[in-house]
Amino acid sequence: MTAYNSASHPPISRRTALEVGSIGLLGLGMNHLDALRVEAAAPPKHQTAKSCIFIFLSGGLSQHESFDMKPNASDEIRGEFNPIATKIPGLQISEHLPMLAQRSHLWSLCRSLTHGSNEHSMGHHIMLTGRSDVPVGFNPSRPMSTDHPSIAAIAGDVIRSRTNLPPAIVLPDKIVHNSGRVIPGQFAGKMGSNRDPWFIEASPFHSKSYGAFPQYDFDHQERGAADKRLFQTPHLKLSQGMTQGRMNNRLSLLKELGKQRRVLDSAGQVESFDRYRSAAISLLNDEKVHYAMDVTNADDKIQERYGKNSFGWSLLMARRLIQTGVNLVQVNLGNNESWDTHGNMFPHLKDNLMPPTDRAVSALLDDLADSGQLKDTLVVMCSEFGRTPKISQLARVYDLPGRDHWGAVQSVFLAGGGIKGGRVVGKTDKIGGFPIDQPQKPENFAATIYRALGLPKTMYWHDEVDRPHYIYEGESIPGLT
Repeated sequence: MTAYNSASHPPISRRTALEVGSIGLLGLGMNHLDALRVEAAAPPKHQTAKSCIFIFLSGGLSQHESFDMKPNASDEIRGEFNPIATKIPGLQISEHLPMLAQRSHLWSLCRSLTHGSNEHSMGHHIMLTGRSDVPVGFNPSRPMSTDHPSIAAIAGDVIRSRTNLPPAIVLPDKIVHNSGRVIPGQFAGKMGSNRDPWFIEASPFHSKSYGAFPQYDFDHQERGAADKRLFQTPHLKLSQGMTQGRMNNRLSLLKELGKQRRVLDSAGQVESFDRYRSAAISLLNDEKVHYAMDVTNADDKIQERYGKNSFGWSLLMARRLIQTGVNLVQVNLGNNESWDTHGNMFPHLKDNLMPPTDRAVSALLDDLADSGQLKDTLVVMCSEFGRTPKISQLARVYDLPGRDHWGAVQSVFLAGGGIKGGRVVGKTDKIGGFPIDQPQKPENFAATIYRALGLPKTMYWHDEVDRPHYIYEGESIPGLT
């Protein structure tokens, strides 16, 4: 990639933008001007990226109960679930993932991803950014401007959108602790908040509700009736007082500003402004956008295949957004703590978490495979960490046992995007506590996503003070392609 001289595209001043009437034409605020200025100073966008659906299981999926079972270990290690055979000889997974077991020719596993944190906030930051190091000023209680940028934020910044939608989207909500604390690692961090990924908030978080509501709603501590949550199509409409006629008038006014727009042209801003304007119009008028998001009104047969619940609707929305041309969709299957199985682990996994995940991910793989898109679409699934080898019980909080946080190892599910099915990378010890073969870091995980998106190793992003940073911090996980 040729060197990029940001000085050749001087940033436009606020005064210039106001003079040409750009800021208010579509109800844009001064914050959008900052985004335009960043666009002018950024390196060239990548135009040939492919697709990725990044499924994140917030809370910590237990490797022992899912993809790295230890049936020959002692009872305090092996747990209550039994392994079942898949279509790949010798590859076994949990009995509560039967649909994925039948599709094992489509996916592979990395059983040896490891990092050094057992804390939720830092674990989220590590896995969502693909960076093992703790950033300067890290605060587990809230996002900071010094945080590393998330994988979604980086992809959204360096990829040129193929449609009027952003190239990277996160759904169905931000990851928020039940106390209301917003988990760090989801945002653009030192890239600047104007480059945060675009969040589709279809199910804002409520305090006690976990799992794939409404079919699989539960509360970790069985404290009684959980707060009911809704999953709804984002309501795309004109702002109050902005009728279709007024918007059309404003669009007409844009056509009359050709002479003044030469000021923007000389500043290298026209393309960026047009893209922001087109994105705003697209959200209001593009039938494909409405179709992608209106999943609760999809054909009943489609909804049944994915599951009429938040997990199924989220992955159906992700699949449709990929169809429209979005490059990366991060899907949070369960808000913060949904997979945090300190106690009551076995019934919660068996009854509330694994069935909707098994169904929804299987339907997604089927649709991508049948359409021929799986070869160009990476599907990855992970958590912020795994769970402890030894089962324990917090009797003062939970009636039944579970496992605690464990950053030392977790299993990562991968399919599509050039990855061959039926492979297993890495191996853990006999109790599933530590990798003993081919340990992989979060940097390798992130590189696997960037490679599947078609991003070259020379690609970089700029922070808020214009320093360049290469997106690759490691090599992609070997042995999968």
